[in-house]
Amino acid sequence: MTRRVTSVTFRGLGAGISSCQDPWVYISHVSSRCVCVSLQGLVLGVFEKEGEEGSLHLTEAAAGFDQTLSGKLSELLKISGPAIKKGKSRIFYGLHEDFPCVAVVGLGKNSVGVCGAENWDTSKENIRQAVSAGCRSLQDLEVNHVEVDGCGDAQSAAEGAVLGLFQYDQLKSKKKTKVTAQLHGSADPGWEKGVLYAEGQNLARMLMEAPANHITPTAFANTIEEKLAPHAERVTVNKRSQAWIEEQQMGAFVSVSKGSEEPPVFLELHYNGSPDSKQAPLVLVGKGITFDSGGISLKPSSSMDAMRADMGGAATVCASIVTAAALKLPVNIIGLAPLCENMPSGKATKPGDVVTAKNGKTIQVDNTDAEGRLILADALCYGHVFNPRAIVNVATLTGAMDVALGSAATGVFTNSDWLWEQLHKASVVTGDRVWRMPLFQHYTRQVTDSQLADLNNIGKYSRSGGACTAAAFLREFVTAHHWAHLDIAGVMSNKDEIPYLRKGMSGRPTRTLVEFAAGLAHHG
Repeated sequence: MTRRVTSVTFRGLGAGISSCQDPWVYISHVSSRCVCVSLQGLVLGVFEKEGEEGSLHLTEAAAGFDQTLSGKLSELLKISGPAIKKGKSRIFYGLHEDFPCVAVVGLGKNSVGVCGAENWDTSKENIRQAVSAGCRSLQDLEVNHVEVDGCGDAQSAAEGAVLGLFQYDQLKSKKKTKVTAQLHGSADPGWEKGVLYAEGQNLARMLMEAPANHITPTAFANTIEEKLAPHAERVTVNKRSQAWIEEQQMGAFVSVSKGSEEPPVFLELHYNGSPDSKQAPLVLVGKGITFDSGGISLKPSSSMDAMRADMGGAATVCASIVTAAALKLPVNIIGLAPLCENMPSGKATKPGDVVTAKNGKTIQVDNTDAEGRLILADALCYGHVFNPRAIVNVATLTGAMDVALGSAATGVFTNSDWLWEQLHKASVVTGDRVWRMPLFQHYTRQVTDSQLADLNNIGKYSRSGGACTAAAFLREFVTAHHWAHLDIAGVMSNKDEIPYLRKGMSGRPTRTLVEFAAGLAHHG
């Protein structure tokens, strides 16, 4: 932003650049006039000193900046109030010609690392939270360019900046100031990596947040195709039509889409990043219900608008493949996203109807609002065609998962200890936690006891353990030795649980999927 002022004389100012009362106006000692410039900001970090209550320790970048000011920053920190708390920021004006606004942020203790109780790297999370707070405080001042202290972990700093500044306001007349962020000081490849990770999650957030009349199945597929266009040499995009879906005998998928006027799309993405063309691919499957009314088993109207994000599984899967392509990860990934709406109409599937999945199993549909497992069933069957090294499906599948874990973690159901270890390791790095859930035969009996068909799409004996029952249903369509089902219903949205994400759809766990794929690429 630029604010124009008339010339102003000054008296008695010291050498260098000083600030007027308005932080957007700067006094030049050469011209004796206030000169209008675009506002730039700087975010610097400070750690708490071990064993010294209220004392602070500057990061390397902050110490260097302080040295250029002959210790002025340290002096101001001492006299400006209590020590800056972890995740909080304090702004100083007029300290430097290039950075008229400087946000100093609290990073907590420097000695913390992986916390077993929290299942994340506390240092990384502290950096993300602090940098996000600093960037937002400068954004509120309508600063349009920010340089960010890497704080000893440039990737986490970049993630905090880019995730923290995201705001879905495309459809609003009044928009937040658009802020560009770059690393302060010398180049660090971790910064660019962090930007790509965060931009991937922001893509998922955008898709999930946008209204359902803007992100239809066709619009979703077109958006992903557009995002992958710069990587065409490594990526193939297939947007399969309803005719193809029917030809593949995906009767469960078709049964969900029947009630809508919007045609279904089966989006198939192939990212060929491995130099070994014969390398078995990682298959990612995402639930893509672009709006879920519940169908004939209609949902209550309260909060139904949030069901525009019921394609969060597809959004995170596709966004992770876009990110993998941007990072040029040396791994082969196939993404599958069955996309449709779940709507009531005279053509819609009715409770009690029986449909046939791709693998020939028949399903009694007793509740049309348990539709996600139906479209995933056919997609999982199709995924086996590629002889994958692992299959991971992601879905906002059950409200029961939100009841069980809330927004603290994604629930993971898996038949593979190895796959669980890889996903868990990735989540510790990203701070986007996962938690292993049980796959007992007890739940399988609930979905295989159907009056009319091989399976029932809801548990017959009890509503208890709904997330586990849904996972047991999906397992009926899996023969792969390494399969995981991620139920992300509880982490679909963010209120204030994750400080570096604003209120709204979260895009979780996109970064964990990317980190997981990167782990497979580099370690096999």
